[in-house]
Amino acid sequence: MATYLYPTPEGFDDLLMSTDGKALTGLWFAGSRDENKHPLGVVETRHGSSLPPVIHDTYRWLDFYFTGHQPDFTPAYRMEDLTPFRKVVLDIVCEIPFGHTLTYGEIAKRLKINSAQAVGGAVGWNPICLIVPCHRVMGANGKLTGYGGGLHNKIALLKLEGWWK
Repeated sequence: MATYLYPTPEGFDDLLMSTDGKALTGLWFAGSRDENKHPLGVVETRHGSSLPPVIHDTYRWLDFYFTGHQPDFTPAYRMEDLTPFRKVVLDIVCEIPFGHTLTYGEIAKRLKINSAQAVGGAVGWNPICLIVPCHRVMGANGKLTGYGGGLHNKIALLKLEGWWK
């Protein structure tokens, strides 16, 4: 397992990513509560001698994303311990267009369940931030709620996407 640093533009905490060499296994903001979910190996920078192809692809994806556009490709990623419920919730999260949001309750309605909290648990579990855009999920009436990457990063991401004013 290797960990790589992505220095983000001003206004965002830097990102860390992990890989098993074939797929991205984690993408999270440095110093966030999400960092506790990931084993931190030796942190390498973009200038490392030989980047695994998936890390190269993730750097390209992030470079494009931080220009304020939705990339037209997705780096290969793999999620450990992905339950059927988490998969269904995160599949819906992946369908939220760039610059748009859904609430936990709207996702719960799509799933025909009465628990926005259960949806919140699945969204909060997400180990691949940005690419699986959990920052686009809001509380009732568009209210900002907890974000594992930090609310300041969530606000900055929504501003980047043109949703937050």
